Amino acid sequence: MTQSLWAATYQSLGIVPRIEMGTEVSLVSALDQALLTYAGRAAFQVPQGKLSYAELDRQSAALAAWLQNQLGVQRGDRIAVMLPNILAYPVVMLGVLRAGCVLVNANPLYTVRELEHQLHDADCKAIFVYSGSTATLAQVLRNPALASVICVGDGLPGAGHGCLGLNDEQIDDALHLEQVLAVGRQMQRTPVSLSADDLLFLQYTGGTTGLSKGAMLSHANLLANIAQYKAVMPSMLRPGEEVLATAIPLYHIFALMVSLTYMTVGATNWLVANPRDMDGFIELLKQARPSVFMGVNTLYAGLLAQPRLTEVDFSYLRLSIGGGAAIQAAVSERWLAMTGTFIREGFGLSETSPMVSFNPEAITEFTATTGVPVPGTDVRLLDDDGRNAAAGAPGEICVKGPQVMQGYWRQPDANAQAFTADGYFRTGDIGTFDARGLLKIVDRKKDMIIVSGFNVFPNEVEEAASRHPGLLECACVGVPDDKTGEAVCLYVVRRVGSSLEEGELSTHLREYLAAYKVPRRIVFVAELPKSGVGKILRRKIRELA
Repeated sequence: MTQSLWAATYQSLGIVPRIEMGTEVSLVSALDQALLTYAGRAAFQVPQGKLSYAELDRQSAALAAWLQNQLGVQRGDRIAVMLPNILAYPVVMLGVLRAGCVLVNANPLYTVRELEHQLHDADCKAIFVYSGSTATLAQVLRNPALASVICVGDGLPGAGHGCLGLNDEQIDDALHLEQVLAVGRQMQRTPVSLSADDLLFLQYTGGTTGLSKGAMLSHANLLANIAQYKAVMPSMLRPGEEVLATAIPLYHIFALMVSLTYMTVGATNWLVANPRDMDGFIELLKQARPSVFMGVNTLYAGLLAQPRLTEVDFSYLRLSIGGGAAIQAAVSERWLAMTGTFIREGFGLSETSPMVSFNPEAITEFTATTGVPVPGTDVRLLDDDGRNAAAGAPGEICVKGPQVMQGYWRQPDANAQAFTADGYFRTGDIGTFDARGLLKIVDRKKDMIIVSGFNVFPNEVEEAASRHPGLLECACVGVPDDKTGEAVCLYVVRRVGSSLEEGELSTHLREYLAAYKVPRRIVFVAELPKSGVGKILRRKIRELA
C-alpha cells in the first residue's frame, strides 16, 4: 500500500502530506515555551482547585532540582509514575522530564506481579506512587535499583496538604511529594541538553508471552505525533482558548499525547479522577464547559445513559475524540443528538505515540472508520505471506513514520518480529482501506481483547489461571459486551479429581491481574478444541462463546 490511495483525499480536504516540525528538539523545550507564554492561565484543574502554567513551572522545576541534587539522577534514568488523574500528575511528569529522565507510566490498579515486572524490567530509580497504591508497592520493594519512593495524595501540589491521608506505613523511608517540593525549592535545577532521539517515555504494553514490553518513545516520536495531530486539526487548537475534559487516565498514551498537544497551545485541562462516579463526572462537565472531549466508546455510552447529562451546557463543545476501541455508530449518533458533535475516531497504539490515522477536521460526519493516515505516515496492509493485500482486501496494518517507537526496551527478539525487513511496524491489527483511503479496523491478528479501551492479552490471563493447581488447561477469548465493548471469557478444563469452581478461580486470578483483566465469565468444559498438533484453537472457542 502506498500513500497514493489517500493522496486525493488529502488534496480534497486541504491536508499537507508532510508535517512541519517546529524548532524544538525536545518535548521539554516545547513545554517550557508554553509555561512562559501562558503563565497566567490555568493549565490543569479539578473541582477542588487548579494549577496555573506559572505554578506548574515552579513546582516541576523544584521537583526536577530535587531529583538532580538529592537523588542524583542522570540523563536517561528511568522514573516510574503510578498516579491517577490528579493535579500532582502533570507536576511529577514535567519534573521528571525536566530532570532529563525517562518517565515510566504505571497503572495504579496493577497487581504485585504486574508492577514488579515493570519496575524490574525498566530498572526504575524511583517511583512516585498514589497513596491508594502503596500497599501493592510495599510487596515489590525488593528491587535494589529503586532508590526512593515518593508518595502522593490528592491535594494541590505545593499547598502543604498533598500528603494528607497517605497509606504508606508499610513502606520504610517513604517520602511525601510535599517534602520533595519543599526541599527542591531550595535547590538549583540544572537544565539538561536533550536531543530528539533521547528517550521520553517507556510505555509498557502487553505481549504475547504475557509479560509487558516497554515501547521506547523518544522526544522526536511525540513531537512528530503532536505535529501530525495539529496538521489534521488546525482550527481545533486555538491558542489560550481550548478547554479539555480528560477522563481517560493520563498514564494511557492516548490521553497523554492529546493532553501534551493541548498544553503546547495553553489549554486548560480538567482532570477526571474517577469517571465511574457519574454524578461527580457530570458536575465537573457542567463546571468545565469543555471545547474538547476525548473518550472510549464505553465512556461515551456510559454518559449517554445518565439522565442528568441534559444538565450540561455543550454549546462550547467543538470536538469529541474517540479512540482505544471502535466507536459504535449508534453511540456517535446519540452523542451528536445530545451535544451537537459527532465522535471523531482515530487509530493508534502505544508503539506509535499513539496516532496512526484520524478523521481530520474537514470531515463533517461519522465515517465508521479511523480516518486517513496522518501526514508523514505510510501504511501498508500485508497478507499472511507478507505481500501487499489486494485492493479492498483486509491485511495486517503495518506502519512507518516519525511517530513509530525506537523499539521495545531490551527486547531484541521482539523487535525482530515487530518490524518488517523494510522497517514497517507490524501492529497486529487487521484493516481495510476504502476508496478514499480511510482506514477501517476489521479484526485483530493478535488475540487481544479490549475492555473499555484497555488491552487484555489472553496469554497473560491464561498464564495466571494456570498457576492454580486445580486447572489442567484453559483458553481466553473476548466476547461482546454492551457496557465494556468486550469482556474477558475463560474456558477451563479441570484436573482430574479437582472440584475447582468459578468463585475460587476468580479469587485466584485477582491476585495476579488488574480488575479489568479478570474474566467476567468462566466456563468449565470437558475439553478444548485443538489442531492436529495440539494447539488450542481460539477461533473455535469464540464460536462456542
